[in-house]
Amino acid sequence: MDETRGTAPGRPTASAAVPAPVPVPARATPRTASPSTARAINDRLALRLLQAEGPLTAGELKAGTGLSRPTVADLVERLQAAGLIAVVGESGARRRGPNARLYGIVADRAHLAAVDLRTDRATVAVADLLGRVQAETAVPVGPDADPAQTAANGVAALEKLLAAAGAARPHAVAVGAPGLVDPATGRFRGTEWVPAWHAALVTALGAWPAAPVLLENEVNLAAIAEQRDGAARDRDTFVLLWLGHGTGAAVVLDGRLRRGASGGTGEIGFLPVPGTGGLPTAAGCDGGFHSLAGSAAVCELAAEYGIDAGEGTEGGAAGGAGEGAEAGGSGESDPGAPPAEALVRAAVRADAAGAAFLDALAARVAIGAAAVCAVLDPGCVVLGGETGRAGGDALAERVAGHLARMSPLHTEVRAGTVGGRAVLRGAVLAAMDAAQDDLFGPAG
Repeated sequence: MDETRGTAPGRPTASAAVPAPVPVPARATPRTASPSTARAINDRLALRLLQAEGPLTAGELKAGTGLSRPTVADLVERLQAAGLIAVVGESGARRRGPNARLYGIVADRAHLAAVDLRTDRATVAVADLLGRVQAETAVPVGPDADPAQTAANGVAALEKLLAAAGAARPHAVAVGAPGLVDPATGRFRGTEWVPAWHAALVTALGAWPAAPVLLENEVNLAAIAEQRDGAARDRDTFVLLWLGHGTGAAVVLDGRLRRGASGGTGEIGFLPVPGTGGLPTAAGCDGGFHSLAGSAAVCELAAEYGIDAGEGTEGGAAGGAGEGAEAGGSGESDPGAPPAEALVRAAVRADAAGAAFLDALAARVAIGAAAVCAVLDPGCVVLGGETGRAGGDALAERVAGHLARMSPLHTEVRAGTVGGRAVLRGAVLAAMDAAQDDLFGPAG
């Protein structure tokens, strides 16, 4: 989401290059195709099954794919020769021989890079082909940092992680950032609203040969993480409502992330709503939903109800971090998170005053959720961002109650569960999909 939402046009939506989550069928019928196309389809089917289920025997591959025994034998030999799978053990304590061999994806066949950009730091991570993070580090960035030097520092940090993992370069790079991203080009739109070092680092990352850089909106990446690993795993249509320094949304319809004609789908901070005393403009979202549910507005509301986060728990009043670095569900505030996060956590733990504040906040959040539901009817709204995570089920249940009174459409409201690393996790998954499409062949 956009960390400068009070003065800049909102949250970026993503590059069209980032693939949507692709469900893995438990069983499929082989298609009629040319021999080479059929082989590619069958290989992809087997690899996706191995990714979803883990190591399998040839017999289990046969049962899971619906392919014949000779076809499975051929594809196993072909994938081994390509270095994509290997024998990783045997099945059962008593079984021995070829039929007991377990085949698994060679996870270090390729390495992935994921980057989460904030105003005050870049977090970089390296993962294997199965999306398992091997190492990560944060690169702090001062307010007056030189963009070129900052970009060089970010690349150097990533190179160090890659070297430790035994890789010279990443196979794919995914970057999550605030700011508008052109869905046609995958590049920043309106760079005047983007920190100069963000654009410089993205450009520097593109210097690696044959390693595509996928620039994606941070909220969209968080939605990918919630769909694959979190609160929306059972949903192919939902909206992630982002509540942090500012507000935004990511829209997933029929399993696909929707970005809009100009990359602006989900710019809910600009949504005109009652109770703000004004209207947003093209130059800023003050007067829109942002003015009801952004961090500054939540802090003002908390003051009205006498909510105090307590000494030493301000959660980084300096701000500017966007999605926090909190370990998933730890309950600890990230030093760069908006102060609203600590206030909402305090309210959840508090007595009647805390409950009254949460009710008032939920009523505000429900206004934005109701507008989204009236247009999209997603059936499910996930509350993400620092404020959404801090409120947890207590806030989600209250939002659901207000929403039910405002809309005839049945809509579940869920608290996000991925935790503070949702953007980075989404970047890992996006890079993994891109690398697998390249190595395994595009999903059919």
